[in-house]
Amino acid sequence: MFTGIIEDLGTVAEASALEQGRRLAIVTELPASELTLGESITINGACMTVTEIGERGFSVDVSAESLRRTTLGELSVGDKVNLERSMRLGDRLGGHIVSGHVDGVGRIESIRNEGESWIYRFEVPNDLGRVMVEKGSVAVDGISLTCFACSDTSFEVAIIPHTHSVTTLGCKQAGASVNIENDMLGKYVARLVEPLLARGSQ
Repeated sequence: MFTGIIEDLGTVAEASALEQGRRLAIVTELPASELTLGESITINGACMTVTEIGERGFSVDVSAESLRRTTLGELSVGDKVNLERSMRLGDRLGGHIVSGHVDGVGRIESIRNEGESWIYRFEVPNDLGRVMVEKGSVAVDGISLTCFACSDTSFEVAIIPHTHSVTTLGCKQAGASVNIENDMLGKYVARLVEPLLARGSQ
């Protein structure tokens, strides 16, 4: 489990193809001495397993399924990525409960200034948008955010200067793809309620 509070803005050092996947090497300021082989870490919100540790970072193997469901296949050498290690028991839950299991890919539709902050509008597939609620939580590239102006195909978030400077959102422009993970509670409620509603309409 994760919190959606980004620990470091890493950089892709290598990106190579596997037979049915991809290997990524990430340079990070996270201390190598604190990383463990086999531990979980999110890269732009997608939970990955550390397969190699070096002096300046770590490597992961991205499965074909992860490439289908996330933006990790689009990463190139030099790209910045959001990193978060898994939550430990006793840690403060500063964001919201994030599983690192990306639900799908969205797109930055527009960015506009609002005082010192920025309003990002995202376009998402209907199956993602329909479970979002006003002032609910959403993880965008692994960043815990509060969504508003929600519709079945879009939502907005407000990005403060700190988040803008320490995450990938500050590097991205309109049209860029992002990983979306819906709030876990909303997904479970939708899964339980929708069959009941379907039966009631028959």
